[in-house]
Amino acid sequence: MDYLTALLSDPAAWVALATLITMEVILGIDNLLFISILTNKLPEHQRPRARRIGIALALIMRLVLLSMIFVIVQLTQPVITLFGHVFSWRDIILIAGGLFLLWKATKEIHHHVDPSPGPEDQVFDTSAASLGFSAAIVQIIMLDLVFSVDSILTAVGMTDHVPIMIVAILVTVFVMLAASNPLADFISKHPTVVMLALGFLLMIGMTLVAEGFGVHVPKGYIYAAMAFSAGIEALNIVARGRRARAAEKKNALSG
Repeated sequence: MDYLTALLSDPAAWVALATLITMEVILGIDNLLFISILTNKLPEHQRPRARRIGIALALIMRLVLLSMIFVIVQLTQPVITLFGHVFSWRDIILIAGGLFLLWKATKEIHHHVDPSPGPEDQVFDTSAASLGFSAAIVQIIMLDLVFSVDSILTAVGMTDHVPIMIVAILVTVFVMLAASNPLADFISKHPTVVMLALGFLLMIGMTLVAEGFGVHVPKGYIYAAMAFSAGIEALNIVARGRRARAAEKKNALSG
């Protein structure tokens, strides 16, 4: 009790909590972006359930990893040397996750740009399923694990207080839960946003691989580029909406 009282009265702890929540929410949105794109390929009645399962798994994995925090910290210890470079389990996990994300995003972009003639292969045709429920959950679990490890290691690097980590993780998962359906619906209704989101996933995948090889990429640059691209796309959406309304108004007047 004395520990919690001292923690609550420490201004530095509140600053650490606010900073950690910001970082965790950003990582959580990356996680949610993948979940949204993947679940949009399921039958419509299965999508909300798959999103809830994906987010629940993200929470469970983060809390389990947090309970094993001393083991997680050991993931940064060297375990293998290849081509003169020392790799830890964290590096291996990040490289594997980044490569999977690159493969998945590239595959989705290929199908989006050059879809097969059969309706079952129309990856972004939301009127029909193009992915089994179990397959979607398995892929979500794989990426949840990667993002969870990154999330916990980020938390460990920013604070030594476990209660602060737990609060930041719970807030992040709540934000993911609240944003899951609106984000997925928005992505589904705007095909150009789908391509932009896949581009983001490619960038995130490359960042994970680079981090795994020991090349630190400042996340501020990554998210600034993503925010700029999202802002441009938002302007395009507004412009298209205005043109569509103007065309409807013109047709109504001429009719």
